[in-house]
Amino acid sequence: MTAESLPVPGDEDYLAEMHLQIGARLARQEHRYTSGRRQLIEVLALANQPMTLPDIVAADPDLAQSSAYRNLDVLVRSGVIRRLSAGGDHTHFELAEPLLGHHHHQICIRCGSIEDIHLGSDVELLVDQSLSDIASQSGFTPIHHSLDLHGHCADC
Repeated sequence: MTAESLPVPGDEDYLAEMHLQIGARLARQEHRYTSGRRQLIEVLALANQPMTLPDIVAADPDLAQSSAYRNLDVLVRSGVIRRLSAGGDHTHFELAEPLLGHHHHQICIRCGSIEDIHLGSDVELLVDQSLSDIASQSGFTPIHHSLDLHGHCADC
């Protein structure tokens, strides 16, 4: 199943399908899909935005911070979760693109907040083509791209 065919957040099948995909991915890498890892995935899936470790623990008080961090590390290394750095005190985490779909971020350089942004398909196609053209000039083979817009959020 591709990201395009995943149910959307809020759909009753969303978490069930996501858990199946993640369980299979972890099994292929000889990791177990423990209840703690499932809880982390559910918190991130339902938040629908990047979260810091303190935010994750606050969202589910049953998660111990030390085990949550160890589980996040396994999930990042397995390609299930993506680690984002905003240059602030805390790293943000979100579901990886195959699970969440392609998107970009706007990052506040004052408070470190991160929000997802989605470009229209016509703009995304233009960005892909432009980056591919630039890459081909130097013999580089692109696999994917990510763009982050840095600035100040409305609260700052």
